[in-house]
Amino acid sequence: MKVSLKKSVLLLACAACFPAFAQGAVVETASPEAATAPEITVLLPGKAHDNGFMEAGYRGYERIAKGVTANVKCVSDVSATSDAAVLTAELQKLAKEQPKLIIGHGGQMNGPVSAVSKEYPQIQFVVIQGSVKGDNISSYVVDQEQSAFLAGALAGYMTKTGKVGHISGAWPKPGLQARAAFYNGVKYANPHAQFYSTFTGDLDNMKVNAKAAEAQIGEGVDVIYTMLNSGRSAVNQVIAKTNGQVLEIGNVIDWTKESPIFVGSAVADSSEALFNAAKDYKAGALTHDITKIGLEKPDIVRLAVAPFVPAEAVNRLHDLHQKVVSGEVQISTTYDGPEFDPATKTFVSQDAKNQRRAKK
Repeated sequence: MKVSLKKSVLLLACAACFPAFAQGAVVETASPEAATAPEITVLLPGKAHDNGFMEAGYRGYERIAKGVTANVKCVSDVSATSDAAVLTAELQKLAKEQPKLIIGHGGQMNGPVSAVSKEYPQIQFVVIQGSVKGDNISSYVVDQEQSAFLAGALAGYMTKTGKVGHISGAWPKPGLQARAAFYNGVKYANPHAQFYSTFTGDLDNMKVNAKAAEAQIGEGVDVIYTMLNSGRSAVNQVIAKTNGQVLEIGNVIDWTKESPIFVGSAVADSSEALFNAAKDYKAGALTHDITKIGLEKPDIVRLAVAPFVPAEAVNRLHDLHQKVVSGEVQISTTYDGPEFDPATKTFVSQDAKNQRRAKK
């Protein structure tokens, strides 16, 4: 089935209606009827073409349009900071169009979906990377914690300074769990490694994420795990300037194919989760539970490693992969340690980022 994708720009309601500024939302449809009466609506909080997690969601939308139904709408670029009030307002607006299924992409949709689903019991809701379930709510999850854990082990094996970094923007539950899994992978491979974790507050902002990378590198960090969207390109530029002294580990897609600065990538392709959710809806098979896809499907979840990674490390990672799949190694998704503040170049409590957000 050939699908023609059409784009339009839709402005959200006046910013005064929300506690935070509401940016413009981009609307794309796969057929004329989807503009006003979609069967399926996909909501991507961030930019559809960010070379990251949101773009994986967009690929899921494209797969739905080609393989499930052309009567599908995609709304993206709603809130780069994952503001819950803005996301909830947009979700309410989309629910008023009475689609049969709404798919929210990202754990930041847990709260908005939990709230809006009660107002529209006739609509099925799915959260990708979610942790919610109910009479009309299902969550579909690609187990990024598994590939993040292996990525942490890779960082632990590859660091020369004994200092490993992590940079992300927002901190929904899946992001916190993946950070924890990465940390515990680092400690599994290198118990004495120091960990520098930073949440910048914006997945797309180039300047703020570049500053975070510069601050971590200034402290001696030589491997950085980035969980970013458009903001990753700024970190890439900072790391590239070190001429191989600092390595990067990406996520979502295989970044080792994109640039030699990447030593590995925690692949977790959420497009599969969107596609599966839409297929299950069509088959009347939504579980109203949490459905996971993990390392047992390496085309979807895996650790990709660069060709220059030593054979000994690759063999260790292969053995660790097998132990995770078999259940011999259990992955902790809890991190209780401090976070690194790039502005002060000090370690602070995890609550500091919440306090910074409250002041904005």
